[in-house]
Amino acid sequence: MEAAGAIGIPQRVQALSEAGLSHLPPQYVQPPDLRPDPCRREAASPGGVPVVDLDPSVDPLPELRGACAEWGAFQVVNHGVPARLLEEMKAAGLGFFRSPMETKLQYACDPGAAASEGYGSRMLAKDDGVLDWRDYLDHHTLPEPRRNPSRWPDFPNNYRDIVVEYSNNMKELAQKLLRIISESLGLPTSYFEETVGEVYQNITISYYSPCPQPDLALGLQAHSDMGAITLLVQDDVGGLEVLKDGEWIPVRPLSNAIIVILADQTEIISNGLFKSSIHRAVVNAHRARLSVATFYDPSKTRRISPAPQLVTESCPLKYQGVFYGDYVSSWYSKGPEGKRNIDALLIHH
Repeated sequence: MEAAGAIGIPQRVQALSEAGLSHLPPQYVQPPDLRPDPCRREAASPGGVPVVDLDPSVDPLPELRGACAEWGAFQVVNHGVPARLLEEMKAAGLGFFRSPMETKLQYACDPGAAASEGYGSRMLAKDDGVLDWRDYLDHHTLPEPRRNPSRWPDFPNNYRDIVVEYSNNMKELAQKLLRIISESLGLPTSYFEETVGEVYQNITISYYSPCPQPDLALGLQAHSDMGAITLLVQDDVGGLEVLKDGEWIPVRPLSNAIIVILADQTEIISNGLFKSSIHRAVVNAHRARLSVATFYDPSKTRRISPAPQLVTESCPLKYQGVFYGDYVSSWYSKGPEGKRNIDALLIHH
C-alpha cells in the first residue's frame, strides 16, 4: 500500500524532494550494508556492460552469448527502434512528472493493490521495509485487450499514441532478441517465444527526484526482474547499476541504445546457462533521472521450466518448473530484499 501523506494523499517522492528537505526521511534510509558506495562507483571500470550490435551485417551471436552468460545485461545498438520514438517516449514521461501534483494524482494507482496500473511510489503489498526513492507511472500495454488508454495521461496531446507505438516497437525488439537468444543456446529459433506464449507487457516510467542524502538511499533496491526480458531506456543522468562478480557496475548512458536485462524466466528456460541480472538504481543530489522500462512476461497461467535440450549429464536440471502466476505472487508478497526469488527454485544435487 502507498505511504500516506499528511493530508491523506499518498506520499510522493517528488513532493518530498521539492519541499527542500535537508535530511532523508527515515523510511527511505537503507541499511548500511545495502547503501551505495560513492567512492567505489567513481572508481568503477569504464568498460561497463557489453554492447551488442544488431545491424544485419553483423553476427550478434558471439557477443550476445557472452553477455547473457556472464552479465545478464547488455546494451543494443542498431536495434531498429527509431531514435525519434525513444526521445518522444522520454519527453512524454518527463512532461507528466513535471505537471502539477493534482494533475498527476488523477492517474493514481489503486493504493490497496500491488503493481496496479497508474501513478504511484511503491509496488509491494507489504507495509514494512525501506522505501525506494522513486515515483513511477505504469501502463498495461499487452495483450491488446489490457490496453485502456483512458487510464493513461492525455498530455501532451499525442501521449497515448506514443505509448502504443512504443509498445509495438518494443514487442518487435523483444521477439527479435528472444529469437537470437534461442539460437545462441542451440535451440529452435522460436523456442523462447513459444515457451513464453501470449505476452504480457507493462511499460513503467520511473522518475528519480534529487535526493538530499543520496548515499543513504536507493532509487530502486537490488533485485532481478520476474519475467522473460526487460528493455530499458534511460536519460543522460545515469544511475542504473548491475551486479557483476560481487561489484556494482554503472551502466553508462549510450545515446539511442536500449539496455537489455535478462529476467528470471529466461534463466530458468536456459537451465542456468544464461543469468538474470541483479540490478538497482542509485540517486544523486542534484539532477532528476528518468527511465522507461518495458517488461516482457509470460501469462500467469504459463508453466516455465528448463528446456529439455539443455539438461545434460554435465549440466543437470537446475530449476524446478513453476507457474508464472505463483512466481509473481511470491515476489510481490515477499519483495526482492536484495535477493533473487529464483533461488527458491534451485534443485540441489
